Amino acid sequence: MPCWGSKSKSYDTKEKGKKVDAGRKNKGNLVNKEAGVLNNDVTTVTSKGNYDYDLVVIGGGSGGLAAAKEATALGAKVAVLDFVTPTPLGTKWGLGGTCVNVGCIPKKLMHQAALLGEAIHDSKSYGWQVGDNVSHSWDALRDAVQAHIKSVNWVTRVELRDKAVEYINGLGTFVDPHTVQAQTKQGERLLKAKYFLIAVGGRPRYPDIPGAIQHGITSDDIFSLNRAPGKTCIVGAGYIGLECAGFLKGLGYDATVLVRSVPLRGFDQQMASIIVAEMEDKGVKFAHKTIPKSVEKLETGKLKVTWTDDQNQEFSDEFDTILFAIGRRPLTKELNLENAGVKVAEDGEKIDADNEQTNVPHIYAVGDVLYKKPELTPVAIHAGRLLSRRLFGNGTVNMDYENVATTVFTPLEYGAVGLSEEKAIERFGEDNLEIYHAYYKPTEFFIPQKNITHCYLKVVALREGDQKVLGMHFIGPQAGEVIQGFAAAIKCNLTVNALLSTVGIHPTIAEEFTRISVTKRSGKDPNPASCCS
Repeated sequence: MPCWGSKSKSYDTKEKGKKVDAGRKNKGNLVNKEAGVLNNDVTTVTSKGNYDYDLVVIGGGSGGLAAAKEATALGAKVAVLDFVTPTPLGTKWGLGGTCVNVGCIPKKLMHQAALLGEAIHDSKSYGWQVGDNVSHSWDALRDAVQAHIKSVNWVTRVELRDKAVEYINGLGTFVDPHTVQAQTKQGERLLKAKYFLIAVGGRPRYPDIPGAIQHGITSDDIFSLNRAPGKTCIVGAGYIGLECAGFLKGLGYDATVLVRSVPLRGFDQQMASIIVAEMEDKGVKFAHKTIPKSVEKLETGKLKVTWTDDQNQEFSDEFDTILFAIGRRPLTKELNLENAGVKVAEDGEKIDADNEQTNVPHIYAVGDVLYKKPELTPVAIHAGRLLSRRLFGNGTVNMDYENVATTVFTPLEYGAVGLSEEKAIERFGEDNLEIYHAYYKPTEFFIPQKNITHCYLKVVALREGDQKVLGMHFIGPQAGEVIQGFAAAIKCNLTVNALLSTVGIHPTIAEEFTRISVTKRSGKDPNPASCCS
């Protein structure tokens, strides 16, 4: 995903490149060979000529950087183009893409800050003497988060230098199938390469309503906001919207979520409804079946947000901040793909690629620009590495986009891997499935008497034989840590029989998966009688 590079001068790669070239001994290197890779077979590239690079990566996010570093390790000469246009608010950031700067990393840190606030409250029940005047500083949190991000930006630049990847802080656009123009602060520069990798990611969308761009912010702005967000309206109930609403409420700010259709679209909808119920119990407000109509800045400085519901009733409220989380658009239109002959998918924006390869054999794509692929950082990283191994290291392994685990970092986290219940029914038929489910009681919730109503898990499996597991879903503390190990098990064709044959670690929440016994079909109560039942 593209991002704004730092202002320090680019290092000189000319001499370093000579040393690297002299030491290249990798037999799989395709340098100076007129070859392209299509479905792991070498095919002829029609364009002839000398190239400046073996690979030019457009976009300095997680997937692009992973591919670039892997390619140089295999002997390729690589350049990375990296640039981001500041947000309407003027927010910009350093090398590393969305995840590092305005995504996973700052989100998890602010989520942790909110959890710590909850833990301070719970600690009183465990005997800690905590005063009643506990307060939180947005400025201190923001500065700490941004300091960490800047350190990662610096380490990333140093790593590229050490691995002899040329970093160019410039906006790249295609001139022809083998040439990209880089617009830098120093002027224009043409880069010719044997292969190109599109890894530009995406940016948040704004709704087409009055005042949205002038007065609204997105997840690109929230983590570096120069003031406390105060009372916030979050438009959108995808994972970004719910995560932001969750940590804002946890930090002490009023949060209202406007939901257009369903929360967490694409996730298991039973689990999504439980997450919403848990967030409502914690004080997050939800307005369902709503569409925002306008944002108006009042003389008081407050923002008046107006919306309508599915009955066409109009509502409004005043907020300090309005955050749009209505989806992201891939940055493909800015690339002049038509000059390279690269086609986009039926949605008109994303790239439909077979094993990351576009319709132009020597141009590839990874990450969030791919059509109907998981928009997750680890997916882009793994796909980028495997691609470089196929191009420059005689690799034969393709990216497997099935059974990718993920976690929604809401106050009570939701981890999932494999198929949702809805997708499993669609693919296999309800009569061929067995849905195991259970509520459970985290031991650490007992003393502070925390709400256990929404601690829930389920396993989606085939009904016959050893009951192959198709999906696992978990709502509770540390859901990401819990689901990660089970994701590996699903990759190894986990069955319910094997799951129930596994001895759990007691008392943990992960062990709840090893003792599921109640199916939805049975109609039995899925609530446990005790912590050890």
